[in-house]
Amino acid sequence: MPKRILIGTVVSDKTDKTVTVLVERKVKHPLYGKIIRRSKKYHAHDAANEYKPGDVVRIEETKPISKTKTWAVKDRVQAGGVQAVEANLEVEEAGN
Repeated sequence: MPKRILIGTVVSDKTDKTVTVLVERKVKHPLYGKIIRRSKKYHAHDAANEYKPGDVVRIEETKPISKTKTWAVKDRVQAGGVQAVEANLEVEEAGN
């Protein structure tokens, strides 16, 4: 049986060797037909603690590692994280 592979965004890396990955999927509502977003969080094994919040990663199903971990991070799809934004705080005074 092939292992399932999902793509999601890292939302937490507070625990040791574990990241929390948010996986979103789009589903059509059974009655109204509107496309709605459904999301689920998975705990994934990150042995080197190398993934940070905001990274888009690929996770793969594995044998149970702990009570809540049955997924392992396979690789990084896109780097993310917190980025500094420069703001120009010089405000010119309006002519009084």
